[in-house]
Amino acid sequence: MEKSNTVLLAHGSGGKLSQELVRNMFVAELSNETLSRMDDSACLEIGGGRLAFTTDSYVVSPIFFPGGDIGKLAVCGTVNDLSTSGATPKYLSLAMIIEEGLAFEDLTRVVQSIKATAAEAGVCIVTGDTKVVNRGKADKLFINTAGIGVVPLGVQISGCNARPGDRVMLSGSIGDHGMAIMAQREGFTFKVPVESDCAPLNGLIAAMMRASDNIHVLRDPTRGGLTTTLNEIAAQSGVGIEIDELKIPVKDAVRTACELLGFDPLYVANEGKMVAIVAREDTDKVLTAMRANRYGVDAAVIGEVTFEHKNRVVLRTELGARRIVDMLSGELLPRIC
Repeated sequence: MEKSNTVLLAHGSGGKLSQELVRNMFVAELSNETLSRMDDSACLEIGGGRLAFTTDSYVVSPIFFPGGDIGKLAVCGTVNDLSTSGATPKYLSLAMIIEEGLAFEDLTRVVQSIKATAAEAGVCIVTGDTKVVNRGKADKLFINTAGIGVVPLGVQISGCNARPGDRVMLSGSIGDHGMAIMAQREGFTFKVPVESDCAPLNGLIAAMMRASDNIHVLRDPTRGGLTTTLNEIAAQSGVGIEIDELKIPVKDAVRTACELLGFDPLYVANEGKMVAIVAREDTDKVLTAMRANRYGVDAAVIGEVTFEHKNRVVLRTELGARRIVDMLSGELLPRIC
């Protein structure tokens, strides 16, 4: 893609252009040891303890979709980003940017969803901010959240920690959220409804951590999907990753929707799934713990970390061939979260 002199929608895709924007603009100008790790949460040493800190903004369109809404999405996204560092999420901030003309009925519905999701995740909304902008300037509602969690002593989970021989695990089927948003946005209907997988995963991750202290990497494959996330991890850790197409769970309805609309489920966003990279010897223990949780019943081992093809992800296809699967290039589904 020819280099642009302006910001493109694709810079928000979570893929190559997003990575370039973050590294070349923000990390280059604001670099420090914590920021440069490029994890979903910053782990900070404070007062003899360790805290995880993260922030995210949500501009999803439409604000209500099958399986969730922008409020549920905001809480889940922040809780999950904290949890990927091994933290126990505790406190969230909530900033609402509201477009003039938004119905109070819709705002109430979003706030009640935030309340219910926070209760499920066991977190408290402790501070916030409210702004109202002119009609036509915010597309109904944008939300920003930040979160703080407590990281147990001795826990070192990071995208930098994948090691050759580790197993790559996935908590369930991919592509649900992206296809639910697309179907709602475009008015598509399918014989079997497609719903977002939006969910708080801190309980699932806590169960996994009780089962093993050899979990090296956790990451939720949101924008850019599974393949983009695995490429990020491979680059952070300086390793190769191989995944098996036949072992990656995809619901029939999602696969059909992707085929009809020309999407690859490997690149479609998820909001309730977790990638875990775990030491080989603890694979079975972690898999059992995942499948015992409501958000991990379809968990599977989908691949392994290797010495080969450093910084690359390779897919073993259904036919037994191998091909490189790169990070998402361009914009697949804008305004997905």
